[in-house]
Amino acid sequence: MCGIVGYVGPRDSQSILLSGLARLEYRGYDSAGIAVIDGEGDLEMRKRAGKLSVLRDDLAAHPMPDGTTGIGHTRWATHGGPTDGNAHPHLADDDRLALIHNGIIENFAEIKAELLAEGFTFRSETDTEVAAVLLGREYRATGDLLAAFRAVVARLEGAFTLLAMHQDHPGLVVGARRNSPLVIGLGEGENFLGSDVAAFVEHTRKALAIGQDQIVAITPAGVQVTDFDGAPVEVEPFEVMWDAAAADKGGWPSFMAKEVSEEPEAVANTLRGRIHDGVVSIPELDGLDDLFRGIDRIIVIACGTAAYAGMVGKYALEQWTRLPVDVELAHEFRYRDPVIGPSTLVVSISQSGETMDTLMAVKFAREAGAKTLSICNTQGATIPRESDAIVYTHAGPEVAVASTKAFVAQITALYLLALHVGRLRGAVSASAVEELARELEAVPSKITWILENDRARIEEFAAWMADTRSVLFLGRHVGYPIALEGALKLKEITYIHAEGFAAGELKHGPIALIEPGQPVFVIVPSPRASALLHAKVVSNIQEIRARGARVIAVAEEGDAAVLPFADEVLRIPLAGPLFEPLLAVVPLHIFAMGLAGAKGLDVDQPRNLAKSVTVE
Repeated sequence: MCGIVGYVGPRDSQSILLSGLARLEYRGYDSAGIAVIDGEGDLEMRKRAGKLSVLRDDLAAHPMPDGTTGIGHTRWATHGGPTDGNAHPHLADDDRLALIHNGIIENFAEIKAELLAEGFTFRSETDTEVAAVLLGREYRATGDLLAAFRAVVARLEGAFTLLAMHQDHPGLVVGARRNSPLVIGLGEGENFLGSDVAAFVEHTRKALAIGQDQIVAITPAGVQVTDFDGAPVEVEPFEVMWDAAAADKGGWPSFMAKEVSEEPEAVANTLRGRIHDGVVSIPELDGLDDLFRGIDRIIVIACGTAAYAGMVGKYALEQWTRLPVDVELAHEFRYRDPVIGPSTLVVSISQSGETMDTLMAVKFAREAGAKTLSICNTQGATIPRESDAIVYTHAGPEVAVASTKAFVAQITALYLLALHVGRLRGAVSASAVEELARELEAVPSKITWILENDRARIEEFAAWMADTRSVLFLGRHVGYPIALEGALKLKEITYIHAEGFAAGELKHGPIALIEPGQPVFVIVPSPRASALLHAKVVSNIQEIRARGARVIAVAEEGDAAVLPFADEVLRIPLAGPLFEPLLAVVPLHIFAMGLAGAKGLDVDQPRNLAKSVTVE
């Protein structure tokens, strides 16, 4: 949620800020604004509720002077509605200081009361303006922006990233982070700040990740990072492994369409360099063999789509490591006083690596003495840096809010982890690992087959259902979390009622929802894997068909048993039972996208949602 950009250098900051904010639109927002210090040394600010295009139009109609120092922000409303006045930046010190903020300042009411008592006034309903006014007060007392900034962050409680500048100090932007992302982009004679590397990747791929409770000051000449007390901090550099072109649509009608087309590549890239002649080895986990041999339990924590990836991964982790595995929603985990300790491995999953619920659960697990490992798609993110170990997915930038390619990459990473740990613990033989690795390596070509052969048909089928008001999804075994994922995608981007169920639960209540014409997707397991499980799902299909449901089966090639009972059959290539989810989910992603398109909806930026949820 929310996007942040900062710039100092020789170029016009307005264009850099606006292009950076455009690349952060995927994070979700409802207002936008920029502030610059112009060539005369004056601070100028413009902000508008609505999409970035509204701000661009306002600037075109009423231009601001150029400047080479600036900050920009896209806001997702928390304190106060999405209005011009509540948008960022917020000004203070007689409008000579500008501040932007991601996160929530939990003690803002107490500080605001203090400032009101001193005679300060406020123009918004936000917690952010409280930080701006407080910074203005401290700056007047010290005349030193960095010293004032340190004094302010010491007072604040909650999660925040702050960026500020003052017209007395052109060529300087200061920033701070606590439980909210901030990265530095390193240029030649210029430097950048962003809530994500996407903010500056078109200008530089050299980056630094700021740690917890750290302050950064950027000037055209360099970067200084300290802790909140002012002590210098060494920051680890990294190179962004994708360029700006990777975050463009590339001719596709939407980012989601592009990202669905990239699902085979996301799986292949996550596998690359981790399977050699049938042996699974994850370089990031070198030297951690004793950690994995010493655990007796795994808990997977995640939210939303990532949690469903975790549910799929549970089957592989338990089968291949022979360890008990639980999957928990991160936002519930730390509030129920879970029983964990040094022999527990807590595996967190987050595309952005900044999901606040998951980050706080990881911190809780570490404080409780558990070992932690993160599965993440974003370099330099907070969750990997808070974990004992990291397995990166290599899906590339995912811009659409509803996750697709990151989901299949997360499942792939979990399978690699399961094979890696299972081999170390002797729970799966070398020959079995080799066979499973070959199957995993075959997945990208099978996803490609679905995209090339079934995409148009599924999109056409989805268009016929444009006026559908409710869709149900059923699955068993690994098909159950895929049913949940199919329902979530439909809810996220089409705004219609959709629910996923374990098919065995039908007779325990959900069958009451079945009425004539009710569309039901059924994820059908392979009869080759388990004739019994397959027969039970076919029986479930008969039960709902008898009550008038319209059945759409997702079934493997050659499964003739579903034909008499399904209205539509969406075929997937043959695969082992644990690899079917990586294939079965693809038609569901295409269907959700097709139905949203048929309804004329924005599939990339669905209402009320943000790509990176950085508040609890």
